[in-house]
Amino acid sequence: MNNTLREIFAKQGRLAQALEGLSDDADLFAAGLDSLAIVNVMLAVEDSFDVEIPDEHLNRATFSSISALAAVLQKLQAEQHSA
Repeated sequence: MNNTLREIFAKQGRLAQALEGLSDDADLFAAGLDSLAIVNVMLAVEDSFDVEIPDEHLNRATFSSISALAAVLQKLQAEQHSA
């Protein structure tokens, strides 16, 4: 999952800093992520993982790091499988 998220952020995140040098817990906003890029990242994530990110997760914390977004996605996928 994290590798796929890295690919999405590399393509859609328009980061000022290369992802290769960042850990999964690194602050992506400090690396140059902005609100416009978040929209592109969100759409790519929803397509790639076949989920819809609910409004309560459309916030800075969700997209602050690869690890944070992965945790939200894992929760959403678990909810889908239990429904």
